Amino acid sequence: MADPCSFSSSSRCLTRHLHLLLHLDFSSHVIRGKVQLTVEALEDRLSVLTLDTRDLDIHAVTVNQQPVHFSLGPRHSFKGTPLDITLPSHLSRGQHVIVEVTYKTSPLATALQWLTPEQTAGKKQPYLFSQCQAHHCRSMVPCQDSPAVKHTYYAQVSVPRDLVAVMSAVRDGQETDPEDGSRLIYRFRQPVPMPSYLIAIVVGDLESRQIGPRSRVWSEKEFVEKAASEFSETETMLATAEDLAGPYVWGQYDILVLPPSFPYGGMENPCLTFATPTLLAGDKSLSNVIAHEIAHSWTGNLVTNKTWEHFWLNEGHTVYLERMIGRCLEGEPFRQFKAMGGWKDLQDSVNTFGANNPLTNLVPRLEDVDPDDAFSSVPYEKGFALLYHLEELVGGPEVFMGFVKSYIQRFAYNSVTTDQWKDYLFSYFKDQVDVLSSVDWNTWMSCPGMPPVKPQYDTTLADACIALAQRWIKAKDQDLDSFRESDVTTLSSHQVIEFLSLLLQEDPLPLTHVKKMQDVYNLNAFTNSEVRFRWLRLCVRSRWEDAVPMALKMATEQGRMKFTRPLFREVFHFQKFAAEAVRVFLTHRAAMHPVTSGLVAKELKVDVGAAQ
Repeated sequence: MADPCSFSSSSRCLTRHLHLLLHLDFSSHVIRGKVQLTVEALEDRLSVLTLDTRDLDIHAVTVNQQPVHFSLGPRHSFKGTPLDITLPSHLSRGQHVIVEVTYKTSPLATALQWLTPEQTAGKKQPYLFSQCQAHHCRSMVPCQDSPAVKHTYYAQVSVPRDLVAVMSAVRDGQETDPEDGSRLIYRFRQPVPMPSYLIAIVVGDLESRQIGPRSRVWSEKEFVEKAASEFSETETMLATAEDLAGPYVWGQYDILVLPPSFPYGGMENPCLTFATPTLLAGDKSLSNVIAHEIAHSWTGNLVTNKTWEHFWLNEGHTVYLERMIGRCLEGEPFRQFKAMGGWKDLQDSVNTFGANNPLTNLVPRLEDVDPDDAFSSVPYEKGFALLYHLEELVGGPEVFMGFVKSYIQRFAYNSVTTDQWKDYLFSYFKDQVDVLSSVDWNTWMSCPGMPPVKPQYDTTLADACIALAQRWIKAKDQDLDSFRESDVTTLSSHQVIEFLSLLLQEDPLPLTHVKKMQDVYNLNAFTNSEVRFRWLRLCVRSRWEDAVPMALKMATEQGRMKFTRPLFREVFHFQKFAAEAVRVFLTHRAAMHPVTSGLVAKELKVDVGAAQ
């Protein structure tokens, strides 16, 4: 099957290994690179090889050290530009060649964010980080930029001597750059085949601390002690995941806390999970994101969706595994509680997209759709809901986890489609085919909106949140004095998040109510980013003008899309402050990650071209 998001045909040839030689230039915000791709022909008489590129300046191409003809095709709005390389002689099926491309990235490469010293915590040194998922690696390396293609890689990275480089690979030593004594070359190797979107690089004024036998945290020194404390349970989570899913094959499991502009909660780059500083709550209450990224070591990194249309295979299984880790560590009521919260996140995404939007399909068609535009909680939570539904049908969590573990073993090191997953499900549960056949597969997979079945989750941990939310929803002005600070001090931070999420699903509360809530609970003082995000949305929705500057501050002092996009949306829809939302966005846009700023611009109806 063809990948609609890539020009490179993985049915004709496959990249087996990449050798990267990268020279980072912080003054011009470019990487000068040379990549050697070991390519295997999958068909006879292969004469042309096509790679994905985006805004790359291609200087030269050789095949087996012989200069060859190459040409760049027309530019596509989000797929970039195909690089067609004419092979010096036809290849036979099974033959390998080494293709070397010498190139330079653009200062505007979508995979790379170059930060000025002012945008870092330390304020003294520049910083670079990459974010290649879904289809941005092609702006950093000419490659077969499709999750269908998995390869090993080796890298040598030249950086200024006072900076440290880390990658999604095992560290393999460093040395002075023989061509420039003011620079160091860091070496990395990744012996486990992986897709291009997991190639990752970070260069900055980094320090690290050991937090387990195979784990370190990395960050600027301002965050490093806090991160070491926050993520001290990493080894426990890793060992729990191994008990559930099988051996951890990647060797090292490090966590890197990025500057605030990082657009995601976490990113599962092998050997080096990226994490947003918004996880540093101080009480480990948001470390379930780390459980999620750990779970990706099996579902996503080891078994990978073949194209982004099958993204739910990565994310639905990872959420399932993350919640199974939570079940082992915190108990089944905690898993049920997190699943309930996930259902609300799904409802939120469906409401935002619209219940008839095909991007809310579990398996959407992405022909001419930018995969960044399709990103939402749907593949995560609709995927989880399907797996939980199947779990209930076939005999409970232990039985279904047996299938998940077997599925991982069966497809390890490969990329899969939904049909392959479903065929394996039916063969694994061959004595329960009647039960599986009763599932409304078409509605689950190919229809928009909420799933056809709403699981009945155990509400033990949610009951207190539901009761408190209902009291606020039903309260008349004369009832407001009945609320006490102890309403929330007796709840866990997970429950406070749930309480606010429930209120966000209802009509906006009267302004008198949110002002009273602040008086009694002092929610403005909460530093937990998940609590603060929901509270500020609630205030803006109730048209509390005092909350608007706080909402815009949170939207811009960190760049996690989960927070930044809805906060800007809420303020923009508060008619009186729509222009202010646009003004603040334009002021801060340059400091944002390019993916984040592009999506916020669309939502605020800002013509970025005109605004430049």
